[in-house]
Amino acid sequence: MKEGPDISLIGSLIGDPARANMLTALMSGKALTASELASDAGITAQTASTHLKKLESADLLRQRKQGRHRYFALADEEVGSVLEAMMGLAAKRGLLRTRTGPKDPALRKARVCYNHLAGDLGVRLYDGLVASKALIEQNEDIKLTDTGAARMAEFGIDVPSLSKLRRPLCKSCLDWSTRRTHLAGSLGTAFLDRFYDLGWAKREEGSRVIRFASKGEKNLLEQFAN
Repeated sequence: MKEGPDISLIGSLIGDPARANMLTALMSGKALTASELASDAGITAQTASTHLKKLESADLLRQRKQGRHRYFALADEEVGSVLEAMMGLAAKRGLLRTRTGPKDPALRKARVCYNHLAGDLGVRLYDGLVASKALIEQNEDIKLTDTGAARMAEFGIDVPSLSKLRRPLCKSCLDWSTRRTHLAGSLGTAFLDRFYDLGWAKREEGSRVIRFASKGEKNLLEQFAN
């Protein structure tokens, strides 16, 4: 037997269509019940329970109980990043679902990727931060500069508090629709939360789509993307 990480196990867990649909549904960052996930996957509740046990045993999901209900969410941001990267690879290779819907353009423009902004606006935010020297790319790492930290403070983001968290402050995430980088990590989450707080954007109910108000989109582009 070959030694080392078992990518075949991860591949088989993610590769099942029903499990892939459930994992994709959890990319919204929301915790969902087994019934909700079964509906998203188009399977029975009993079948969903079997799939969820397999995903949970591999630490791809975490479970939380509230009252009589059990909720499931992605185990962590790393799982979300891997799923987003796989979507990007599938799109790049032309492995696309044949059925498209009216929300597709909206998803490509702005969507939540587990807990941060993805889509065209997410990529433009990241590119703008790099261009303005707020972020610097060092090989595979992303660093927030002193100039960037000052800009974050002006924007109402508490970088010192974020730096105390166990999560990375800045992390790259491959965007499946643009196949370019957007910002993940605690700073990526803080940006999205700040956009919500300022009323620049809100998430569409029951969807990964993030709708930016006209003024909110204009402010994002003027302050960070130009």
